[in-house]
Amino acid sequence: MHYVLVLLMLKELHCFTKVAALLSFSKAAADLGMSQPAMSQAITRLERAAGVRLFERTARDVRLTAEGKALLPYAEQALESVRAFTAEAARLARPIIHLAYPPLVGALAARIARRLAGRSPAIGVELRAAGRSTAARALADGEVSAAILATPAPARFVTAARFHVTVDHVAVPAGHRLAARPRLTPDELGGQVLITPGSRPWAGLPGRPRLVADDDFAAALDLVAAGAGLLPIPQLLVRTIRRDDVRFVPLEAGDLRITYALAWSRERVTPELMALVQAVQDALWTR
Repeated sequence: MHYVLVLLMLKELHCFTKVAALLSFSKAAADLGMSQPAMSQAITRLERAAGVRLFERTARDVRLTAEGKALLPYAEQALESVRAFTAEAARLARPIIHLAYPPLVGALAARIARRLAGRSPAIGVELRAAGRSTAARALADGEVSAAILATPAPARFVTAARFHVTVDHVAVPAGHRLAARPRLTPDELGGQVLITPGSRPWAGLPGRPRLVADDDFAAALDLVAAGAGLLPIPQLLVRTIRRDDVRFVPLEAGDLRITYALAWSRERVTPELMALVQAVQDALWTR
């Protein structure tokens, strides 16, 4: 029964840990915005509930008793559990948006999540990195609220906030004859196998397309390293990838790009979803 009473006396436990840290009733009281008599009364209530003395008090100093030292870790643990409970309850009470995104635009997805977390009221964002087919399937099944998809998105989804990622390099196997070139033009890709993430041939590029099921550039680079073909790739990824088995050669291909858009199901529109649309638009306009 005593232990139940102790766990319920959160204010008193807070006073106990503060006095134990400062070894001063007056300093602890000032730190918590209390009067010294109120602090003494709180400690007395806790000692009565626990059935032990927590402090030895003299005119000159305050010391923890042996019992106080033994109980202090439990008091600290109880307060930490309450803080964790409060934080988790606040997190669970927030509206949550589940957003699927291709790893290529991970920086944008993170920026969107920060914007929604910083608004009032805050909206939590659960991010899920996924290729196009996986993201579209999760969106159709209601597992995510929205998805950033390469266009054209499936017709059953609503789309907005379109943006482009320029494709200005080619990933070439390290031993390939084109790996040492300072730059490449589309004509020089004729006769080459061009790996195409997302099952959409590269518009305006010659060569034989090798379609892969999803827009997973990391997996496509493994195919390049294995000698299965060349991969047009955005500089956005080139800056973040370091591989000894692949060379990234600049490509002069004009307006070659991948277009993305935020997509969602018209049957699942919520105020939080509309806030997400606005956050994506804001993130695209302000970098």
